[in-house]
Amino acid sequence: MTDALKRLSEEGVAIWLDDLSRKRITSGNLAELIDQQHVVGVTTNPTIFQKAISSGDGYEQQLADLAARKVTVEEAIRMITTADVRDAADILRPVFDATEGQDGRVSIEVDPRLAHSTRATVAEAKQLAWLVDRPNTLIKIPATRAGLPAIAETIGNGISVNVTLIFSLERYRAVMDAYLSGLEKAREKGLDLSKIHSVASFFVSRVDTEIDKRIDKLGTDEAKALRGKAAVANARLAYEAYEEVFSSDRWSALEKAGANKQRPLWASTGVKDKAYKDTLYVDELVAPNTVNTMPEATLVATEDHGEITGNTVAGTYEQARADLDALAKLGISYDEVVQLLEDEGVEKFEASWNDLLKSTEAELQRLAPSEG
Repeated sequence: MTDALKRLSEEGVAIWLDDLSRKRITSGNLAELIDQQHVVGVTTNPTIFQKAISSGDGYEQQLADLAARKVTVEEAIRMITTADVRDAADILRPVFDATEGQDGRVSIEVDPRLAHSTRATVAEAKQLAWLVDRPNTLIKIPATRAGLPAIAETIGNGISVNVTLIFSLERYRAVMDAYLSGLEKAREKGLDLSKIHSVASFFVSRVDTEIDKRIDKLGTDEAKALRGKAAVANARLAYEAYEEVFSSDRWSALEKAGANKQRPLWASTGVKDKAYKDTLYVDELVAPNTVNTMPEATLVATEDHGEITGNTVAGTYEQARADLDALAKLGISYDEVVQLLEDEGVEKFEASWNDLLKSTEAELQRLAPSEG
């Protein structure tokens, strides 16, 4: 074992776990990860909940109670998922207090079927914040076109947000703009800006998966030399954009009013291609004031053999731009790839949510008490 996780934390990278289940909460595993593996936050998404609840471990009694009350399947899912998030938030509360609200947070996503409706997303964000009722919650809103005004409005209501499914640099800039707009709305309402937090989840591994597929199709040596470079280059240029926006005059005025920077969060950091080192998206994206949310396998791999050598983002922007330019010269369209990944991301979460609806409905029917 190495001290890689400790070193990562010391470099200003907050380590969050990209997973949650009732078993993880009740077994003491989450508390152990916080205590021993430097974990300071948790992210969830519809796929994570679908896997956890479908496993059935720890959910039987609550499902039986919900079946007895004859609740709708949507209500049952919300009761189950918010209970897990609330309990995880309570376990992380000491971290939240110690970091003055920056970490110790648990994210829960709005219904992915609402991704293209601004109004419904805002309503859902309010409902989730009310249901979980913990100050250390982040409401996850996808960075779709309809999601951008929803982010601004939700932040403007004083609700902390994890913006998810960001793939492109252009969309990331729009996300930061939505955050600043939201803070300006909150300031107009007289809300305490110091209590509002946000992270922007910039997805990493899926970019390599899609671009490598296109590289392999080309099959030339020139193309193959660029395998596994796009995702890290894209994320590093996102950090450059973050540095630019959060050193602007517009930001400076908000910071004076007590606002917190919206931290970049590296999401989808599990390596999908076995040809790459399994800690690639941790080792190569070390920069101050960032979050890396890892599946447990990546967390364990980083602890075991991660190479944390200091800031690996500073001074890389020129090379990152050159890598993306080289892909464009091969005829690989960046805009086409990132739009495809956003569309697929929303579709995947919708599919997981629909699977969750089906499996939960089957369980409610199985556990429904006979009449009388």
